[in-house]
Amino acid sequence: MQATIHNEFLTLTVDTHGAEAVSLKNAAGEEMLWQADKAVWGRHAPILFPWTGKLPGGAFTWQGKTYKAGQHGFARDLEHTLIKAEGDTIQLELRSDEAIRAERFPFDFVLTSIFRLEGKTVHHTLRVENPGEGELRFGIGYHPAFAIPFDGQHTTADYEFRFDQPESPVILDARPNGLLSGKCYYQWKNADRIPLTDDLFANDSFCMAGLRSSTLGIWEKDTGKNITCSIAGYPYTLIWSAKSEKIHFVCIEPWHSLPSAETDPQDWDQRAAAAVLAPGQSYSTTLSTTFDR
Repeated sequence: MQATIHNEFLTLTVDTHGAEAVSLKNAAGEEMLWQADKAVWGRHAPILFPWTGKLPGGAFTWQGKTYKAGQHGFARDLEHTLIKAEGDTIQLELRSDEAIRAERFPFDFVLTSIFRLEGKTVHHTLRVENPGEGELRFGIGYHPAFAIPFDGQHTTADYEFRFDQPESPVILDARPNGLLSGKCYYQWKNADRIPLTDDLFANDSFCMAGLRSSTLGIWEKDTGKNITCSIAGYPYTLIWSAKSEKIHFVCIEPWHSLPSAETDPQDWDQRAAAAVLAPGQSYSTTLSTTFDR
């Protein structure tokens, strides 16, 4: 099931499967989200919960039981309940149930996704509540994919990522299997922009830590058209695209947690988390993305 909202600048469609934005068009009717061609990458803008990245061995344990754990959690793969779709807002909800607790994640939670339009900006809030009697530990992040190039007159080389100030991000190495190796390195130093090339992501994503910028965007160099994410408050921001002969999309991914390290224990209680909620507590984060094109 899908729900659509719009204002004078943007038309947003969200699917209840995964609470995933699947279309965002500007006033000219141009599609700005990647359209999930499975031959390249079959998603649009998944939400990452209750962990980001991979876990060692693709599993975790709790109270002696092992749970299979795919990449980026499971919220992106489940049906969410549509609560509201009116005016400038779409709201969806995913609640833990007996099947989720038995097969995927043995903890009570309520995950609420709220999409709100404001001018040329989409605000996407994720709220996590702990309705249970025990502790709720989780990771969380965003993974939107923006279609590149913006039109048929431009190519990959016409684009670049831009920070709002010079950066020397620490790259947390997760090669070759998506788990942190314990190593880090510098790919760029004192750079306020990163040129986009078709081989930029030949070795997968760049997980950047230590950023001071409040924004990171993908810019069309000759026109100034851009899609810019507010990354203030996020300890980690990733850039990524699927490996292919040419770039079809780019992802800007603000995360509040990391993939596991190769040597991490599988016990869920020992895993680093974005937040640990006591019973009755809640947590929220918002990604605001402006589409100036």
